Amino acid sequence: MHLFIRSEIITASCHDRDQEFPALVLAAGASRRFGRPKAMLTLGGEHRRGRTLLDCAIGQGRLLSRDVRVVCGAWYPLIRFRCHAQASRWVHVADWQSGMAASLSEGIRSLGPHAKGVFVLVADQPLLDPEALAAFGKMARCFPGQAVAADYGRRPGVPAFLPRWLWPEVLALEGDRGAGHLLVEANATRLAIPGVHDDIDTPEDWHRIRELVTRKGLQARRFQD
Repeated sequence: MHLFIRSEIITASCHDRDQEFPALVLAAGASRRFGRPKAMLTLGGEHRRGRTLLDCAIGQGRLLSRDVRVVCGAWYPLIRFRCHAQASRWVHVADWQSGMAASLSEGIRSLGPHAKGVFVLVADQPLLDPEALAAFGKMARCFPGQAVAADYGRRPGVPAFLPRWLWPEVLALEGDRGAGHLLVEANATRLAIPGVHDDIDTPEDWHRIRELVTRKGLQARRFQD
């Protein structure tokens, strides 16, 4: 099912439900393909030069929940000290080198018994549309038993909402495998979130996106305050 919904950004009125709908930002990788820690890259702009990709990702998480946890591994605690925004909790993954499955597992294990599901984001998608991201959050909160994910055309992906009933299968994942195939099997509702294809894997990606942010003042800046 493919949907696009516009809604207001989730505000402090949802604060009492944040433990039921926490958010995880996955930032444990070593960024080997990139050559340096992506989480500490700055977005630029005349007065934003100190703001990092991780600051942006935490801001994105706050559109979904006030309980935003950063799952970290490589470059920790350096990325925490370079970050202006502060997460609700920093979840360190001891075996982060084993792959994304370890990050997902550690993040989920950090959550309390009242969580109905969890939002999952990554730290290298700074151009996500904020209104679409907020609509994604509202959909998940309205239907907490349904998996929800960004629509990539042929597949679902992050940002994603993993309902609690799906967690045992997520915890069983191994290696550098994410939850993409589980979202397919769960028939996740897919939402169009502009910006999902603008992730940063190479220095060329970074220069292109940074130029867009600086030149056009795109919504990435809205995640940094």
